[in-house]
Amino acid sequence: MTLPNAQDIYPVVDATWPAATTAEVGPWTIRDGQGGGSRVSAATLRGPEVTAADIALADAAMVDLGQTPLFMIRDGDKALDRLLETESYQIKDPVIAYAAPISAIATERPPPITCFETWPPLAVQEEIWAAGGIGPSRLAVMDRATGPKTSIFGRIDDRPAGTGFIAIQGDIAMLHALETLAEHRRRGLGRHMLRAMAFWAAEQGAASLTLLVTRANLPANALYTSLGFQPVGHYHYRIKPSDP
Repeated sequence: MTLPNAQDIYPVVDATWPAATTAEVGPWTIRDGQGGGSRVSAATLRGPEVTAADIALADAAMVDLGQTPLFMIRDGDKALDRLLETESYQIKDPVIAYAAPISAIATERPPPITCFETWPPLAVQEEIWAAGGIGPSRLAVMDRATGPKTSIFGRIDDRPAGTGFIAIQGDIAMLHALETLAEHRRRGLGRHMLRAMAFWAAEQGAASLTLLVTRANLPANALYTSLGFQPVGHYHYRIKPSDP
């Protein structure tokens, strides 16, 4: 099958990990993230042309929201990237978008009593996310997703060990916030949770499973590529430097 490309994936990110509100300001989409992280707080360009005055317009809109000016640089945004560089905006968190056919991941169900589908997430899952830095503001992002969605609760030795969130737009499922407690890592739970999510997504009619990971997260990149995920796009952020 043909995997989704970067342009297919960007709207899936918005649908499955949505900002609190969005507004069109000049050539920009401005997102009110309400503390939910970079993906829901970054401005994106809606057209091919951009000027320094446009950047100032976006800056002001984000400051009005109480956010540090932050831009997502997607495939095709080379002119924006160059302009922000000349304005001394710094690169932040280069991200790889991965995709795989659902059929390539949903090959073997996890062992019994290892992974459970649950929505809303259990309190113990919220504790696991919190241990990984995923707090109430990001849980609120999950709540805002309106399409098919669920969480996966992972256990090892009959003890809480991991959690993840997955949601679907069209026939593309996207995984977010996969987290395993430090003491339970390198025991295969990440693979089990990914496969559990793939089986759930297949039951909802999805054809592709996608996810996003920073280039710096080497263990996660190794896990995903070992399972057959292929890089299909990328983006990074440019952030306004702090005043000295």
